[in-house]
Amino acid sequence: MKLHARNIFLIILGSFIFAIGINFLAIPSQLSEGGVIGISILTHYLFGWSAGAVNLAINAVLMIAGWRLLNRRTVIYTIISIIFCSFFLYLTEADREPPTHDPLLAAIFAGLLVGIGLGLVFLSGGTTGGASIVARVLNKYFGWSLGNAILVFDVVVISGGIFMIGIERTMYTFIAVYIGARMVDYIVEGFNTKRAVTIISPFSAIIAEKITRNMNRGATVLHGHGAYTKDPKEVLYVIINKQELMELKRVVAEVDAEAFTVIHEVHEVLGRGFSIGK
Repeated sequence: MKLHARNIFLIILGSFIFAIGINFLAIPSQLSEGGVIGISILTHYLFGWSAGAVNLAINAVLMIAGWRLLNRRTVIYTIISIIFCSFFLYLTEADREPPTHDPLLAAIFAGLLVGIGLGLVFLSGGTTGGASIVARVLNKYFGWSLGNAILVFDVVVISGGIFMIGIERTMYTFIAVYIGARMVDYIVEGFNTKRAVTIISPFSAIIAEKITRNMNRGATVLHGHGAYTKDPKEVLYVIINKQELMELKRVVAEVDAEAFTVIHEVHEVLGRGFSIGK
């Protein structure tokens, strides 16, 4: 129950932030969006219809058509998200001056707010309907990043708005949507990226001992051999925080300045010492 309450809270918060980004930045600055909300914004420009009402109507149809593609929990969370997104869009809509008359600034901050809002909704296990339903399916079955999947669908909708808001505003909209897509990935995958380091050295035992003693980090020893020489090798695999990278480089260089070291960026690490605790 606590987990469900947390997820519903994230959905409500994300829906509110999403609506603020649309009604306080995107629409006053004559920008568009992707997916169903992009269609809703364009109908608002064309006919003056409520973006919240159109968003609810279109997503209701899509949910009826696509609910079988998602699991029961995701369907429930998505319905909640659609309702609250549409409600907050309706609640906050008004004719207002944009906070900035610089379309680039508007695009950047609209993208940030929309991306944060969508990211919180996705983090809870839900979607905002429309293209997000398809994005969730592509993520589940094909491993697409949620942000990239949304971006593909957004491009199609945004391109259709060129004749209504003009090429220049469409270009700014692409900037906003790209920023939003990246924010979705950061929220879902985590801001606190880690570094995975692979070290190959004949002095691997000494390096591992120094990492354990000086940095209070564990190291996994993998046994391998050279493809050409067939000589046995011990390979160290270490996960560290980004801030510890320079210290690790120093430790390795002190023992073996010629050690073969490969550094990878990883977005999330689960386990003792990281997400679960020290």
